[in-house]
Amino acid sequence: MYPSSPAETEVADELAAVRPDLVSGYAAALPGARAAVLTRLWRALTHEPLPWVERRDRDGAGMTLRLRDGRRLHGPTPDPYATAAYVTTVELGGTVHDDPARLLTDLAVPHGGSFTAEVAHSSASLALSRAAQVPWPDEWPVTDWEWEQRVVDGHPYHPNCRARPGFSVAEQLGYAPEHRPVVQLGLVPVPAEAALVAGDWPDELRDGARVLLPVHPWQAAHVLKRPYGGDLHGFAARPLMSLRTLALPGGPHVKTALSARLTSSVRDISVGSVTSSAVLSAFAQRLAERTDGLLHVTRTLGAATDGTPELAAVLRESPRIHAGPGEQVVPVASLTTTGLTESASWLAEFARLTLTVGMRLLDLGVALEAHGQNLLVVLDSTGAPRRLVYRDLADIRVSPERLARHGIEISALPERILTDDVTALRRKLFGSLVAGTLAATAGSGPALGAALDACVRELPRTPDTGALRETAVPAKALTLMRLTPGRTGDQWAELPNPLL
Repeated sequence: MYPSSPAETEVADELAAVRPDLVSGYAAALPGARAAVLTRLWRALTHEPLPWVERRDRDGAGMTLRLRDGRRLHGPTPDPYATAAYVTTVELGGTVHDDPARLLTDLAVPHGGSFTAEVAHSSASLALSRAAQVPWPDEWPVTDWEWEQRVVDGHPYHPNCRARPGFSVAEQLGYAPEHRPVVQLGLVPVPAEAALVAGDWPDELRDGARVLLPVHPWQAAHVLKRPYGGDLHGFAARPLMSLRTLALPGGPHVKTALSARLTSSVRDISVGSVTSSAVLSAFAQRLAERTDGLLHVTRTLGAATDGTPELAAVLRESPRIHAGPGEQVVPVASLTTTGLTESASWLAEFARLTLTVGMRLLDLGVALEAHGQNLLVVLDSTGAPRRLVYRDLADIRVSPERLARHGIEISALPERILTDDVTALRRKLFGSLVAGTLAATAGSGPALGAALDACVRELPRTPDTGALRETAVPAKALTLMRLTPGRTGDQWAELPNPLL
């Protein structure tokens, strides 16, 4: 298979220069990568409220989209919860497309240029990620970063699942977690009087009157455009799923500023998130105490910045510290590599655990963004799910009214996470947990419906559980958001409820 887009050709040419041994594997991986991205794009086209799609008609042969310009787009019957690449071609006005970027080019939708380029890059990078894989050992990992690096395909539902604009092939191979590199973090010294520090910043990241900020090498080269701190020695670290967060040897995880667009967003660290980190972490610890030991929240140890989002870092404890003897702490996104998710009874037990915790916290007044990267599960020696671990509190939503109802006081939490809007709270939890974590773990609508049916009836009857049972499932309209420049915040789609 030959490259068909400039992005695919660019990757092929760079590979020939830096890793010629991967060129043939990359070419062989392109059809599957395009199908994986096309499947994600078809989910968006068939379910998101795109203004240029006037109608969607199901028939025995699949689904036909009637576009505002009069054309018709036809493809297979959609399963918005499927993770397997079941869409290999779609037909637009009589032309068959197997390449998602070429399809978007022919659709010529408003504001589609940047998104089309990102989708092309996603297919190319996904093929690169797959081509570079070597088998993992049969035994389960013994380190936290090995679990993270088993996730090869990225976001299970975003067409930009592997888009990394601004990263060369050499940089992807050197920094991306699925390529299993060791990344040398640098240290940038900031005078103590110019640094903003929250929590406990460790002595090993201080140098006299200077605060030492870990910096990602990509950020140093492309954004800061300055060398590291002279004779200061950095850390060799292992990148985790988010790429900008890395595991330090035998110690905590460090989130670095990385001002690149990965999937949807530019990943820097705001000054506000640094200043609120300690308060938010303490609040989450108190909240976890109300889950009868079913949930741990990783503590934020310290955060620091020079006052800009381009140079900042956050230190968090490793989720692994919450594992007991014989237990594993596994990111939910990695569960499909264990073989456990092939069991319907295991899926039901996992759904029961996650919904019990998620709905209890929602009733208390906190909606987690419980997607497969933020949420981890503690497995016992038999593989049974026992407890949950949650990390990264930046995007939770908190209801002051609900907290007050339960006698929970809040103070100094950032204003942007506070809301009493019921729809906003449910969207945050259901969109991440049901349409994200549970759907991707189950892998299809029927499997998700069976897992939910086995446990939802056991949940306490509240207005929130009623909405879970009886209304459409909210999911972020990821493609619509990329096609709506100038608008901030999430936009939403409604997916069919697998329980109905």
